[in-house]
Amino acid sequence: MAQIIEQNSENHVKESPASCLSTAAGHDVFAPEVPGDGSLPSLAGKDETPAHLANLADRARGYVAAASSANTRKAYAADWKHFSAWCRRSGLTPLPPHPQTVGLYITACASGTAERGATANSVSTIERRLSSLSWNYAQRGLSLDRRDRHIASVMAGIRNSHAKPPVQKEAVMAEDVIAMVGTLNSGSLRGLRDRAMLLVGYAGGLRRSEIVGLDLKPDQTEDGRGWIEILGSGLLVTLRGKTGWREVEIGRGSSDTTCPVAAVESWIKFAKLAHGPLFRRVTGQGKAVGSERLNDKEVARLVKRAAMAAGVRGDLSEIERTSKFSGHSLRAGLASSAEVDERYVQKQLGHASAEMTRRYQRRRDRFRINLTKAAGL
Repeated sequence: MAQIIEQNSENHVKESPASCLSTAAGHDVFAPEVPGDGSLPSLAGKDETPAHLANLADRARGYVAAASSANTRKAYAADWKHFSAWCRRSGLTPLPPHPQTVGLYITACASGTAERGATANSVSTIERRLSSLSWNYAQRGLSLDRRDRHIASVMAGIRNSHAKPPVQKEAVMAEDVIAMVGTLNSGSLRGLRDRAMLLVGYAGGLRRSEIVGLDLKPDQTEDGRGWIEILGSGLLVTLRGKTGWREVEIGRGSSDTTCPVAAVESWIKFAKLAHGPLFRRVTGQGKAVGSERLNDKEVARLVKRAAMAAGVRGDLSEIERTSKFSGHSLRAGLASSAEVDERYVQKQLGHASAEMTRRYQRRRDRFRINLTKAAGL
């Protein structure tokens, strides 16, 4: 790999603004070339989009942005910045893509030398950085061959040397959620909102982005990820996920205090909501409801705060408990608590395989079924 350092140093070029993502204004790479007809105009090589195609170019850029979530795009941008900075310090160029350069980069990430004062990245972080580089190169009309030996072999060695079991967040069980809801002030707008978020997130097995992405009705906001419909028997949630649209059925509970549907109805009634996002900021010292949608990080903070207040996993130290809970705890809690056929849980979570659903099942009574005794020992 050493020869690539010399090669790149000799041919080092500074990345120009024109080489930035295709979503930059005035730079259109969306129109395909028309092969075999030299009489037809082509956009290839042009720096500016023709005026009559400007609206299409703007819409195409919007579709590019909608292809991935805001959090994903933010992570991709941060990873590209990290890679570009490492290339500059190493006397290399990030463009065009070169497998040996990328192989050296992921080696630096794994050894903790990718930046000053940095620690070694985990295997999952390095894999995410590789995905980010592939995406960023694709936006520039370039391709990174991750199967090249300079990348694939190094990555395989990193996995064998540094891979660790995944760190999973604690699942909150039904009794935990009931205790967590009990810590909220049901007489305040914020308490009503938080109760609805916890119960809907748990009963629906929803991701935190799906919870805050809900609207009151279809097609009410541009950034919405779905909407709700309150029916006699429950709540029908329609969601736009990674693999398309899906419906989640949330039935009514056995008690109004723990019923997710009743909680949503109360929140809508007292917050006087009629249009737009379902879950919003409570302002004016808790006496008014704003128009802005909640950030998904608020769900994680709510779960952590309520779990700590309810004393969930009180057998652990305070520091351990703080790191155990997140928005994912609700989703894992449903998978771990629901005593029904696994296929129904799989459908509720929107998983393509039962194996993925099983990864979410985290029981605290691990030895409830003793196969040793069942086998006759």
